[in-house]
Amino acid sequence: MNNTATTNNDLLAPSKRLVKRYRAEKRFRRCGIAAITLSLAFVFFLFFTIFSDGISAFKQTWIELKVEFSNDLFANENLAAADYPGLVKRSLRTMFAEVKSRKDKKLLYGLVSPAAAYKLQDMVEADPKIIGTVQEVWVLADDDVDMLMKKKIDRTVPESNRRIRDIQLEWIDKLVAQGRLTTNFNRTFFTSGDSREPELAGIRGAIKGSFFTLLITLALSFPIGVAAAVYLEEFAPSNHWTDLIEININNLAAVPSIIFGLLGLAIFINFWGLPRSTPIVGGLVLTLMTLPTIIIAGRASLKSVPPSIREAALGVGASKVQTVLHHVLPLAMPGMLTGTIIGMAQALGETAPLLMIGMVAFIVDIPGTFSDPAAVLPVQIYLWADNPERAFTEKTSAAIMVLLAFLIVMNGLAVLLRKKFEIKW
Repeated sequence: MNNTATTNNDLLAPSKRLVKRYRAEKRFRRCGIAAITLSLAFVFFLFFTIFSDGISAFKQTWIELKVEFSNDLFANENLAAADYPGLVKRSLRTMFAEVKSRKDKKLLYGLVSPAAAYKLQDMVEADPKIIGTVQEVWVLADDDVDMLMKKKIDRTVPESNRRIRDIQLEWIDKLVAQGRLTTNFNRTFFTSGDSREPELAGIRGAIKGSFFTLLITLALSFPIGVAAAVYLEEFAPSNHWTDLIEININNLAAVPSIIFGLLGLAIFINFWGLPRSTPIVGGLVLTLMTLPTIIIAGRASLKSVPPSIREAALGVGASKVQTVLHHVLPLAMPGMLTGTIIGMAQALGETAPLLMIGMVAFIVDIPGTFSDPAAVLPVQIYLWADNPERAFTEKTSAAIMVLLAFLIVMNGLAVLLRKKFEIKW
């Protein structure tokens, strides 16, 4: 009897262990699903926060002024010497004749951006015939007015707790009622460089700086990286020196990016004497950072080419160099291009190494050449994020959206290239 019970227990033991194993697998699967769900929730929250804060930056508020280009203001033949800020103030005083006190006039002038005077100057210099006429001109509103129109400033809070005064709210309501205040697409954000005034700040200078920097990075890192990968994989002898080089390349891929910035500061600026805050130095630093990624990806692509390709080429009389250049390298090129694009996307999003070489400077002018001082898009985001004004906060989020769009496009291009040119042996 006891022997029979023992035998039954022995037969049931494997099934019990099997049930426990299935339960453990289900728990592990649930944990994995929970982890993925939590990660997606955080990513969604991040994108939602950036989008909700930055979408308003693509709109901008304009005020219509009735400007009288009086002849007495242009008695001097030099049109650039005319008092254009005074012309803007005169127009505002004419529109709001009830404003008398000096304090209220100062608040009235604050409704309009300083860029209004430059727009009037451009109009006169482009067409001097408007002198002596009255023109309806749309000019940029101040950033506080812009924030109010975008509902970023709460009208219901006490006057002491907001940047817009009650009397300014009355003037703004009057302009809205007259149809002289509207919100349009913010072209300034894409056509202007950096500025201390939020309504005038744009990303064109940072985009051109990023373009010049990445162009230098690509021109240097791709040929050097491909040549190094080909040599190490196809021609380098197997010895201790080759092993040491391979270990160092793999280690460099994991070095913090700020170390490359310190290296660029010590060599390119302090030793070579290259100018600070220029795409030349930025491109050289990012080249050093991107090379390990391209070399590792290039070697992996070369390894994926079957040995039969090499053997067939050598068998028909091709030399080692001809085999590599005419047969192996073309087949490995799609993978190399994918690694290069991923490395360039990584370089586009880097900030720390560029801060070390001075690309954090406040640059108003848009760079025209590789040697002009410039900022890059991640550094521009860093500068705006450090500014406490609410208008710069939305521009920071908008610039992040633009940067993410570039990164998504570059990574998507890498995936498409890999799918299009992938060869399954």
